[in-house]
Amino acid sequence: MSEERMFRIPVGPQHPALKEPINFTFIVDGERVVDVKPRIGYNHRGIEKLMESKTYIQGLYLIERICGICSAAHQGCYAQNIEEAAGIEAPPRGVYLRTLIWELERIHSHLLWVGVAYHEIGFDTLFMYVWRDRERVMDILEMISGNRVNYAMNTIGGVRRDVTPEIVDNALKALDYLEERTKYYKKVTEEDDSILARTVNVGILKTEDAKRLCAVGPTARASGLKVDVRRDDPYGAYDELDFDVVVYDTCDLTARVLVRIDEVLESIKMCRQILQNLPSGPVRVKFKRKVPEGESISKVEAPRGEDLHYVKANGTEKPERYKVRAPTLANIPSVCEMLKGGYIADIPIVFAGIDPCIACTDRMLFIDVNTERKWMWTEEELRMYARKWYKKHLKEVVRERWKC
Repeated sequence: MSEERMFRIPVGPQHPALKEPINFTFIVDGERVVDVKPRIGYNHRGIEKLMESKTYIQGLYLIERICGICSAAHQGCYAQNIEEAAGIEAPPRGVYLRTLIWELERIHSHLLWVGVAYHEIGFDTLFMYVWRDRERVMDILEMISGNRVNYAMNTIGGVRRDVTPEIVDNALKALDYLEERTKYYKKVTEEDDSILARTVNVGILKTEDAKRLCAVGPTARASGLKVDVRRDDPYGAYDELDFDVVVYDTCDLTARVLVRIDEVLESIKMCRQILQNLPSGPVRVKFKRKVPEGESISKVEAPRGEDLHYVKANGTEKPERYKVRAPTLANIPSVCEMLKGGYIADIPIVFAGIDPCIACTDRMLFIDVNTERKWMWTEEELRMYARKWYKKHLKEVVRERWKC
């Protein structure tokens, strides 16, 4: 490999192939990617810090805004976490309905991703078909919660809304339609030449690499790792449901598409079981607002993989510390491995293969590169630093902007 032929290509943070801001520096040799260096931090919103100034009830509606596509996963994980710390238990009907929302959201998320995958390889007709059919699951979620996104269904101690027999009937009919269409998309994925040409043996993540790099969710399962929080560490109603953990061992983009399509079918199966076997009784119990001093960890299998939440309570109505490790953050090392050795033209679809959510991912830490000292600032300290910096550098900032 000649050093003279190697180039550094920056992609992002603003780029047509990226739906959210993230930066990759690609080292390329001709059309081949040799190495990848990721850089996150362009979309940091400070939600963890903001949680410390909110009550546990207010935190319910802030935490689901970490991500609009897996909002119920974050909010349900949060509710479980606070319930564990507070020593309360949601009633069976509330647990079943919480699990129903999780699986409906998984169907919505996976179909959204499958459509985007087809779009990234240039098959926009199929993209529009998938998103048309995805509307059916969005309709179910709206019937149950009143919302199409950020459903606000979970609360500490259960769920906020119950379902009626009419909702159950309508949901079951919609699930029948979704099952038929999903099977069709699986057949197309397995047989269409244009899809296979862009996905077979593309974005390889070997099983040993997936394990070494701690891949999670469909990314790991498409590389032959049978890992799933729902099966490995059951929560909600999953220990009472019959479902299979979907695994493929081809370790490429085709496997990542098929894992998600098969998981949609498994989720439909679970939703039917829940709707047909709902326990009777209340959907929530009372929460007394204050949480005893202590710590708790909760995890769920979000559509993108393992979602981990940590809380430190100090006996008040607000958490002392709240921490979230979202699945995309765990999969960034894996996607860098997938990109190595591939073509530049495959970068968009390979990156899309992990179903990235940068809003879930971004973290920020202050580091002095000279001394390697690390620290955190309060909002007021950051504001004061910004004022001092701009006061000192105002002339050069104005000069640079005039150049643009």
